[in-house]
Order: sequence, then C-alpha cells, then structure tokens
Amino acid sequence: MSDTHSDTLSEEGLDDFKEDEDLDEIQLCPLSKDMITEGLSLLSRTEKYLEYAFVKLDLKEKALTDIAAISSYIHIRYLDLSNNYIADLSPLATLSYLLWLKVDRNALVSFQGQPFAELTFLQWLSVSVNRLTDIDGLVGPALETLILQGNRIKTINGLQSGVFANLVTLELRGNYLDTTDGIDLPNLQKLYLAQNLIKRLEGLEKLECLTTLHLRDNHLETLDGLSPNMRSLQYLNVRGNVIADEKALEGLGLVAKTLRVLVLSENPLEETDYRMGVLMLLPQLDRINKVTVSLEERTEARRAMRELKEEEIPAP
Repeated sequence: MSDTHSDTLSEEGLDDFKEDEDLDEIQLCPLSKDMITEGLSLLSRTEKYLEYAFVKLDLKEKALTDIAAISSYIHIRYLDLSNNYIADLSPLATLSYLLWLKVDRNALVSFQGQPFAELTFLQWLSVSVNRLTDIDGLVGPALETLILQGNRIKTINGLQSGVFANLVTLELRGNYLDTTDGIDLPNLQKLYLAQNLIKRLEGLEKLECLTTLHLRDNHLETLDGLSPNMRSLQYLNVRGNVIADEKALEGLGLVAKTLRVLVLSENPLEETDYRMGVLMLLPQLDRINKVTVSLEERTEARRAMRELKEEEIPAP
C-alpha cells in the first residue's frame, strides 16, 4: 500500500479553476443532439428483449451549461460531464439506469434540488472541484464510491448509514473540515481526509470496517480519538500534521492489534528518535513511513517492553 492515495485529479485541480477564467472568452453552449451522438459508445442490451442501446456517454470539455437534451437518453449507464459549467443536474433524473457519474470541475454549489434520489442504481460518483460547502441533499443507496475532493465542504453530518448503506470508499481531500465527526458509516473501508483543517479525531468509533484512514496535511496535535471499535484498521497516514512527541501517539494503542502501516513523517516528532517507541506501542507494525520494520527492530522492541514490565513489578 502506498503512502498517498492515487489522485483522481492533479494537485492543481484543487484550485478554483473557474473563478479566474474570463467566461466572456469561452463560448458557452447548451447540449445538442449532435454532441450526444458524437459522445455515445458501448453498445449493450437493454431491459427489453433483443433491444440494444449505447450506454456510455462522454461529454467532458464541451463548455456546457445546460444538459436538458440528455433526459431522453434513458439507457445511459456511464456518463462523464467533467470540465464544463454545469450547475443543474436535474435532467439526469430520467437516467434511472445510471451506474457511474463524473461531474468534476463544474459549477455545482449544492446537492439540494439535484436528481440523486432518482438514481437508485448509481454506484460510483465523483463531484470533485466544484463549489459545494456541504452534502445536504445527497443520497446514494447503491453508492460504493463517493469522491468529493477539492470543494469547500465544512460539515459532513449527512453521511449516515441509512442513506449510504453500501458506501465503501469516501474521498474528501482538500476541503475545509475541522473534525472527523459526522461519518456514521459502519461499512466504510477507505476514508481519505488529507489536506483539510482537521484538529481533532471524533466519531470514529462507528467505522468498524475501516481499513485505510488518510489524514495527511491536517492540524492534528494528538491521535486521541482513535477507537477500539476500529477493528479493521490497517493503514494510518498522519504525515504533515503537528504531532510533537510520543505521548501524543498513545491513542494508537487502541488499534495496535490490526494496524500494519503507520506514516508519521513531516511532523515535529521527527526531531526525536521515535521509531523504537512506536514499535513498543505497536509491535505488530510492518512499516513505519516508507521503511519496513526489520526482525532486529521487532526483537529489540519486544525486549525493551519486557524490561519495562519487569521494572514496573514491585519487589517482594
């Protein structure tokens, strides 16, 4: 497993790319039938016997503002609307077979009034680099992957198991979150929260299936808030925070049985020789930062632990 999540967008994509553009120099246009015909592909059988239709539609980089014409193409399953100027997705309400939707780099400011309640089969959704400040109005009973990086999201209280029961991967990198609270998703396996403003870990006790937690480049001073209910956690990345001493790592003891990879680089803690102390706390670790734990290190850590315990036993 790598130290960094494979980015859906480049780092430059986290900037508000539209606000600096001169829209007067761009020829904005509504969606036309010719554009749709040009973008269609992937012939597939429909729900009707012996009937076929094109089910994939690529409409990225068309300077679109209005996609009303798409509403009659009800068999679309895979749709890419990236790099346009779309603020209203309501015409997608008729695309009830939609499985995959990419709306990166558009002009969405809210999920309210959008058609997601009608897209009951949607499994993969990416709405990166828009202008969202919250996720109110978003529902996804079949969603397995939700990518919302590079927006302006400050709160995530709508992430409840009853609304996103099948969500496995959640990407919220590059937003304005200051806490991890609000994620009630017991089936979630991968959570990416890098490049936010997170100062505290809260509400993590509900993430019983989480295997990957990515918190790089936040403002964490301590790892208090990790929970023993996180029985599946294997990978934790807190690179580039403000963790200054080993005492701030004591919360790791609550996930010691399962954690295998810990990334701590670019914290003030690096000024100390913390590696042995971490292994004494987490003897099952396979890797610290990019360096694999050697047999010699593991043996030395266990020896140090035994000696420490012996010192704590009072003389008869």
